[in-house]
Amino acid sequence: MSKVTKFEDLRCWQEARKLVKEIYLVSEHGKLAKDFDTKSQIKRAALSTMNNIAEGFGKFSAKEFIRYLDTASNSVSEVKSILYVLHDLNYLEQEKTQELQAKSDEVKALTVALIKYLVNRRDTSTPKHINT
Repeated sequence: MSKVTKFEDLRCWQEARKLVKEIYLVSEHGKLAKDFDTKSQIKRAALSTMNNIAEGFGKFSAKEFIRYLDTASNSVSEVKSILYVLHDLNYLEQEKTQELQAKSDEVKALTVALIKYLVNRRDTSTPKHINT
């Protein structure tokens, strides 16, 4: 088991970063590139996921960290929901939609697993050095 000493060590953040990159890449093509409101919303939701994980890691208590992780989890659900709209409007092909939804599910599962870990820890005073 490795010790987490910075937010970049968190697998949920690493996978959220990959999701952000993919969302940015698909948003520059086809109909989505011209739908500025929807493009902006999905990019902001993806960024919120990644950045709330990072910001929460810097908090002084596990309780605060969990609150930020919960927000990240909600944001990645928003990404997944918007992906349905993109598919329904033929902005994305089904294969790409499913790929991004699967990545969203992975980020959510990793984030929720970290929340559960933190909730079940006896010592919730600081998340600075999380044993995983």
